[in-house]
Amino acid sequence: MEGNIWLAFGLTLFAGLATGIGSLLAFFTSRTNTKFLSASLGFSAGVMIYVSLVEIFVKAKDALTYELGSTPGYWATIAGFFGGMMLIAVIDRFIPSTGNPHDVKSVEDIGKGPTNDEYARLKKMGIFTALAIAIHNFPEGIATFTSALQDPTLGVAIAIAVAIHNIPEGIAVSVPMYFATGDRKQAFKLSFLSGLAEPAGAVIAFLILMPFLNGVMFGVIFAAVAGIMVFISLDELLPAAQKFDEAHLSIYGMIAGMAVMAISLVLVS
Repeated sequence: MEGNIWLAFGLTLFAGLATGIGSLLAFFTSRTNTKFLSASLGFSAGVMIYVSLVEIFVKAKDALTYELGSTPGYWATIAGFFGGMMLIAVIDRFIPSTGNPHDVKSVEDIGKGPTNDEYARLKKMGIFTALAIAIHNFPEGIATFTSALQDPTLGVAIAIAVAIHNIPEGIAVSVPMYFATGDRKQAFKLSFLSGLAEPAGAVIAFLILMPFLNGVMFGVIFAAVAGIMVFISLDELLPAAQKFDEAHLSIYGMIAGMAVMAISLVLVS
């Protein structure tokens, strides 16, 4: 396990910094490719849902039933799964609506300048969005780190899925901030910093959770990770894709993500 620590940190950092990629895309792309974005969000959701229900949940159940017994272990897995959903739901619930990362912005929004009265509100929106995404990304960082720590192959899959869904979040931070300030560097910096919450989550997991990581702890964390990822997929990724009026493409992307994840798990097993 110790040999996987640096890989786990690296994967979490990669996933977190994808918000910066989203910011760069907003500044250097003249038009949003909504079809690509919708399919990509669906693909990420497919990867997350499949790996959560087929791989992570099963690993959690196996670990907990081994440690606690068949029935208590299964109940503990269910509690961890829905506990993860409740955790991310509570985090979303207390995020101000102006800063909710579900409110995806498109690149075209950069070309629509605000009125003078809107500058202050847009700057506040950008700051709230960055804060919201930082809070939102923190448990994702813990999830990516702990998954990669136990199973590097699984960690890579999760990191890629999280990175894909972090890209539009980077756009959501940079667009209102650039509106308000006219400063590309400041908007990019805010987007970049919001993504650092994921590796920060990995550091917290390493410093606080590592001494307590045993079979039961891993099982509970894995079950919670599965719940978090399913919630994010259903509450965030697919609805965001539908905002671009490409609902069918998002479903096709989701199926493709599931298929790629299924094949990759067979090939590496």
